Amino acid sequence: MIATDYQFAHPWVLPFLLLIPMLAYMRGRRGRDAAIQYSGLSLLGPLVRGRKVQPGGWLSALRYLALFCFLIALARPQKVDSSTQVQESGIDMMLAIDLSPSMEALDYIKDGQEISRVEVVRDAVTEFIQARPNDRIGMVAFAGDAYLMSPLTLDHDWLLQNVDRLQVGLAGDATAIGSALATCANRLRDEKGKSKIIVLLTDGANNAGKITPFAAAEAAHALGIKIYAIGAGSADVAKFPTHDVFGRRVYITIPVDIDEGALQKIADIGGGKFFRAKDTETMHKVYAEINKLETNEVSVKHFQHVREYFTWALFPGLLLLGAEIALSHTRWRRLP
Repeated sequence: MIATDYQFAHPWVLPFLLLIPMLAYMRGRRGRDAAIQYSGLSLLGPLVRGRKVQPGGWLSALRYLALFCFLIALARPQKVDSSTQVQESGIDMMLAIDLSPSMEALDYIKDGQEISRVEVVRDAVTEFIQARPNDRIGMVAFAGDAYLMSPLTLDHDWLLQNVDRLQVGLAGDATAIGSALATCANRLRDEKGKSKIIVLLTDGANNAGKITPFAAAEAAHALGIKIYAIGAGSADVAKFPTHDVFGRRVYITIPVDIDEGALQKIADIGGGKFFRAKDTETMHKVYAEINKLETNEVSVKHFQHVREYFTWALFPGLLLLGAEIALSHTRWRRLP
């Protein structure tokens, strides 16, 4: 990653620029130093009443401009190109997110408002991804089928855009946990990372797909893939939105049908851990806990190239000063 910034090496010099107009103002009020000292103005009255032409004012302007350039040069304007190179790619991780219809259940609370399970998951997954900038992360959404939302990538901005797209209905109905695990394992199979992980989130029990969750977990374990399982949803019943015969939105109460025993077994087979997220706070804590469990030392090198631009101000300042000196020896010179 390369970042470009413009700065001054000695920014403390810049406030002195404010003294230039003050100096010019005070100099203008006092007037030019007299070339001849005398005790009165009566002898020079006719000259004073004549037309005031002060070509020497140009010399003062040149001098002030030269001083301005010298101060800018002294502040040393710079262009800094900074680059960061990650020498180790971190962990390869696939996120499996359940988008079955039950994920619309409103059994979570945020800021005093009831929100759906999928909304809480989007927020928690976003925080999780942002906390792991050096890991390659992919994502699979599943319901009756497993759908690849994103392959493994370090482009987390693009990945987060896909997280925002998570909504119920993308992958059909039912809950095919085995298919989701198999799809994730297939994506991680040929990767060479030091650690390969699947983070599975579901709020139900496996009831679709051609492969059982346990068989998929065994296959993943054989490939050296660790599995973390998260059970979403409240403890007993949940409020679920639906529509009546007139098309009006109504709410019904449905039982929470989550197979905790199966998820615990999947995590055990995969050498990971099972978590139960019954409320919004716990959901965020679960992903934070997984983030702590799966840490990896990443070697990062920082490079910085500094380009100096003080000569862009120094040379014009010298030219202006030279012009002021040269013009002071022409018709604009003052008598001693």
